[in-house]
Amino acid sequence: MNGATASTANRHTAMLALVLVVLVGLIAWPSFMGRIQYAKTRAELAAIRDAASRAELRTVGKMFTTLARVIGPTVVNVTSKRRLTGIADEIAALRGFAPSGVTDEEVGSGVVIDSSGVIVTNYHVVANSDEVDVTLSDGRRYDAQIVGADAATDLAVLRIDATHLPAASWGNSDDVEVGEMVWAIGNPFGLDRTLTYGIVSAVGRRGVFDNPYQEFLQTDASINPGNSGGPLVDVHGHVVGITTAIVGNDFTGIGFAIPSNVARQVSQAILETGHVERGYLGMALRAAPNGAAGALVVAVEPLSPAALAGVRPGDVVVTFDGVDVDEPAGLVLLLTRADIGSDVLMELIRDGQKQETTVHVGRRPH
Repeated sequence: MNGATASTANRHTAMLALVLVVLVGLIAWPSFMGRIQYAKTRAELAAIRDAASRAELRTVGKMFTTLARVIGPTVVNVTSKRRLTGIADEIAALRGFAPSGVTDEEVGSGVVIDSSGVIVTNYHVVANSDEVDVTLSDGRRYDAQIVGADAATDLAVLRIDATHLPAASWGNSDDVEVGEMVWAIGNPFGLDRTLTYGIVSAVGRRGVFDNPYQEFLQTDASINPGNSGGPLVDVHGHVVGITTAIVGNDFTGIGFAIPSNVARQVSQAILETGHVERGYLGMALRAAPNGAAGALVVAVEPLSPAALAGVRPGDVVVTFDGVDVDEPAGLVLLLTRADIGSDVLMELIRDGQKQETTVHVGRRPH
């Protein structure tokens, strides 16, 4: 074989080798890249696991535990008892015998708001009761005195003969926004100090029970029978609501809590006077016609604050003390928060024209 022929053969051999290398590379490339991607994924997962084991993330993971430890000792079990009487008891009483002693019990929750033994719960938990028992987180049991109650807002204040109790701190419910994390704690079905978690689903929820004095925080934190009167707390452990009701007989993800600012105001009034004073104007209200905003005045009581301010049937109240009135229930709520004896500017529409008047807030008769 001469030199030229050998050189040509070598070039053919080199090209064949290059083609083989390319073909092998094309075949092996996906597998090679897969190994690289897998190694990268494994490295990322390892980094995530490492981060999850760090102290700061473990602290976040312990947030629920911390909240339970902070608020748990302030939550109490409230049991109200009502003696049931029937014909047999009446006959026994006539004959000089003691009644049967059969009682009906209502079990709920409460929260200590003052270390001297002051507790807030729901009115419906203690309504019509003959005696009320309170059990603390450490197992101590006390007879409770009902200081006062307010059926309109479904709140009651109890007092027990105990001191130096762990007390909860009030939060500002006006600052609560939809989507915030909240925790409910109470005694659902008698299961002591059960903690559940959710978010605030809505604020300013009215018309749930056709009661103009009630406005709720709505939450999807699990609330069941026995939770009534327990606290709804924020991420700081502050009480932003008092859990009170659910829709239907079983929890379906819709629960309600009385805003803490309402609960705080009502409980302070009860502690100071034994009852709740509410503002009064002397007007009967309905929804404004044609779906418009405002509260339609359908009647005015003679010599009432509204009458003295010149309000007439047919007027539509659109603002009260600078706050827009969207519906009658909104005006009622604004009135309940107004200081009795104060003079408040009120805007109304009469015969299509807007005008202003000043009303002197009276005291609603008991």
